Amino acid sequence: MKKIIALFAIALVAFACSSKKEGNMIVKGQIKGLKKGTLYLQKMKDTLLVPVDSIALLGDDKFILTDNVDSPIMYYLTFDGNTKDKHLMFFGEKGEITINDNIEEFGFNPEIKGSKNQEIMNKFREMDDKFKNQRLDFIKKEFEARQAKDDELLKQLETDYNKMIRRRFLFSTNFAITNADSEAAPYIALSELYDANIQLLDTINNSLTDKVKNSEYGKRLQKFVDKIKTIEK
Repeated sequence: MKKIIALFAIALVAFACSSKKEGNMIVKGQIKGLKKGTLYLQKMKDTLLVPVDSIALLGDDKFILTDNVDSPIMYYLTFDGNTKDKHLMFFGEKGEITINDNIEEFGFNPEIKGSKNQEIMNKFREMDDKFKNQRLDFIKKEFEARQAKDDELLKQLETDYNKMIRRRFLFSTNFAITNADSEAAPYIALSELYDANIQLLDTINNSLTDKVKNSEYGKRLQKFVDKIKTIEK
């Protein structure tokens, strides 16, 4: 009896994987090493992360998930709908997107193809990681300087750190302006420059193409800039 139930469950999963799903975005791929679990496709709605599709995997690490995309936005792949442990973020948009990863390092360095916005985000992350490494280096040096009670070095580190932050802001701003025809541009402004000078945010906002201005993140950036200007009046 147990054997029959197990075969029936596998048949249902196979049917779910092979059945044609509706949606103008198709996300498919493979999570190597995933033998059992439910893979969810999620996105932010207001301030909540909501599931839009899911698939139960049992003995098969390949998946197909779909959603209808009105405007390119960030999506999440999670196990059992939980982002606290392992999750994978990617820029979703119309068309077919292929994601390949493995269960051991899920979300750390996935292979994502088919999303132009994701390609732009990858280039941004590659450069931004250098700033993150510099930040970690500053934290280490500050810790050592405090232990040594070296006040002069601490002041110098603070000055150098602030210069590094300004360089990162300018890099992020220039990168967004260079890619003003991509929805990734306002996303970078909102996620990486929310505490930057309003002039930088306004410069990015004014550089966006009409298509991007009318996108989900384009509208959010306009609203965010308007709010800051109102507060600073």
